[in-house]
Amino acid sequence: MQTYIILLRGINVGGNNLLPMKALTQVLTDAGFSQIKTYIQTGNILLQSPHSSHGSDGAQLERDIAKLIDTHFGFTPNIMQLSLSEFSSAAANNPYKDKPGNTVHCYFCKQLPSPDEARLKELTTSTEEYHIQGRVLYLHAPDGIGRSKLAANIEKCLKVSATARNLNTVNKLLGMVSASV
Repeated sequence: MQTYIILLRGINVGGNNLLPMKALTQVLTDAGFSQIKTYIQTGNILLQSPHSSHGSDGAQLERDIAKLIDTHFGFTPNIMQLSLSEFSSAAANNPYKDKPGNTVHCYFCKQLPSPDEARLKELTTSTEEYHIQGRVLYLHAPDGIGRSKLAANIEKCLKVSATARNLNTVNKLLGMVSASV
């Protein structure tokens, strides 16, 4: 069985799209997934899929999980799956390894982005840096992303759907994978 990292977007925010991780873990277990681990309530899931048909077709895995969440919890969040090798590569390719983990954000894109370079540069402050590698945009935002105009407009600039995790979360998920092997 292959290990996947599942990133859910827009759950447990402001009292909307409530999705208790313990209940979700049970639903996924009942559906045949195994080695399920979650990290914090923002939708970070590690699991192994029993279905060989998922293979490299992340779209089918995302559809299966979306259907389970909709059936059991009444809504469908945006879901992004990454194979363990994709996720590990994203962490390894981080150009800001020497920066604090809470200031580096990895934006995982649904497809290869078609960045609007002029708009990216226009929105980047003097303290921010970004780098695009494959389907990941790395953003070093030492002043935080809460007020970052770049962070607020990232999908428009990349022209694809994306979900972000800070480097601390990425490293924690990789550590969880290592601990379960």
